[in-house]
Amino acid sequence: MATNTETPLLLFTTLRYDPLLSVGSSDGSTSGLYMLPYHRDRILRAATHFNWPVVVSLLSGDSGLETLSSFIFSSLSDEQRAHPNRVRVTVSEQGELGITISPVPQVPSTFNFFPSSLPEPGTDIPTISLIGTSTPFEVLVDTQKSKKSTYTHFKTTKRQVYDEARKRHGIALTDRKEVLIVNEQGEVMESSIATPYFWRDGRWVTPPVREGEGETEGDWGSGGNEGTTRRWALERGIAVEQVVLANSLVEGEECWLSNGGRGFYFGKVKLS
Repeated sequence: MATNTETPLLLFTTLRYDPLLSVGSSDGSTSGLYMLPYHRDRILRAATHFNWPVVVSLLSGDSGLETLSSFIFSSLSDEQRAHPNRVRVTVSEQGELGITISPVPQVPSTFNFFPSSLPEPGTDIPTISLIGTSTPFEVLVDTQKSKKSTYTHFKTTKRQVYDEARKRHGIALTDRKEVLIVNEQGEVMESSIATPYFWRDGRWVTPPVREGEGETEGDWGSGGNEGTTRRWALERGIAVEQVVLANSLVEGEECWLSNGGRGFYFGKVKLS
């Protein structure tokens, strides 16, 4: 008898635990968990789309947020709570939570986690307390186009699009490199593990992830993920949504990236 060996689909999110992050910060984070409410909300949207009622019940409301917070903290040792860590939380259709914890470098301040704005290209960034310009991330453009789908819009363990793009460009997790995913229409979707921001028409823009209020494929904008730091930046007017064509990118163009593990960090486009 044939057996199904396909790995079960999991929802997941990756966030930073950092003792530098204050209790009651502007995103509602508590006890050093970076943008935790936004991570919970992202999981809930995915669980609703996939019709996983157990997960929706588990993580909804204040009690759901407390469930997620308590699970993470019960998994952190006293030693791990003393320094920053990358925390990857998975959720199964049955509501089973999983976690992977790994150390990450310390940062001198929290400005890169909660910037009030992103500086215009050419600005002397250190004077406004954002770090990262001395060794910017090298931002490459994928050599193949990818189809937007459920698995690019929602963050799940089905990540072939991203894994294959990184493999094509030889990018390891610790490299100061990133690759932009491009959809079949030639639009930048997102980068492989971060939200990108580009300077267009006198403002920072990021590719749209939905064209309407629905959760069907036709509503998914350029096709990328609705990231947590992305949501935070849009809510505060730090950036706006706008289609970014891959062929509009310029060699050496300054850009910014953000994700739940690193906050906001600086990059430059490399086309060759």
